Amino acid sequence: MGQSAEFGRFLKAMRARLGPDDPRLSLAEGPRRVPGLRREEIARLAGVSTDYYTRLEQGRHIHPSRSVLDAVARALNLDSAEHAHMMDLLQNCGGSTKEVASAQRVRPALRQLLDAVGDVPALILGRRTDVLAINRLGALLLADFSALPPGGRNLTRWLMLDPAARALFPDWKSLAAEATAELRADVGRHPDDPKASQLVGELAVHSEHFRQWWAGHRVTTRPSGVLRVQHPVVGTLDLDFETLTVADDTDTTLRIYSARPGSPSSDGLKLLGSWGVGQDQDSTLRTPNHTDAP
Repeated sequence: MGQSAEFGRFLKAMRARLGPDDPRLSLAEGPRRVPGLRREEIARLAGVSTDYYTRLEQGRHIHPSRSVLDAVARALNLDSAEHAHMMDLLQNCGGSTKEVASAQRVRPALRQLLDAVGDVPALILGRRTDVLAINRLGALLLADFSALPPGGRNLTRWLMLDPAARALFPDWKSLAAEATAELRADVGRHPDDPKASQLVGELAVHSEHFRQWWAGHRVTTRPSGVLRVQHPVVGTLDLDFETLTVADDTDTTLRIYSARPGSPSSDGLKLLGSWGVGQDQDSTLRTPNHTDAP
């Protein structure tokens, strides 16, 4: 496995978030000039030499074993998503010649499934959280991505840069920070994707929040949860969401939003669907065999 500067930066960011009050450490000696634990403290927790850990963090071309990497992950208190991201960085970002993933397309059967999920909002996401398709109720709940130019059909870009998205989510800051962390996980899996680099650059230029969150190297993958929406037409909705990975394409997911039966949010979704009757009934992205935006 190759090594990379990005891998080293990730280790350094994870070390910086840990404090000297970590119960695994004895009382730290001397004043601290920077936040987080020292390299020698992480090395001691991982059971490796300080020189070896320093070389890891400096992004040198060494070949750590899986047991060493697991020990470093434990020392840094990485969760499962962060551990997976660390492995992705090590495998994919060390001067790899790995072929850039090909353009994504929505299979007809998957699009058919999306249209069949008619009573709840749903969308199909690809790499970089590109919106590959969205059903009618999904467009009414969030945004009609089919009406956006190809380069704008991205969930994270919309969330970070569209004022309507800020107004839609009462907990926008937390949601946007999580989206940034999910995007970083995707970039770790596909470091040679030029469209991802372009997206990150655009968001960094136009959003101070994004710049700060991106610099923190936070990584997350949340396949399910609860989303609160303050919709301009039907008011407050508390929705559960599930993100299902497509079996033959792990970079494609189906995200479905639903409300507890009999709840005010369930009634709100029904009202939203009724409000949309008479509009274009095919709100999926209209480009046949949708590919990555240019």
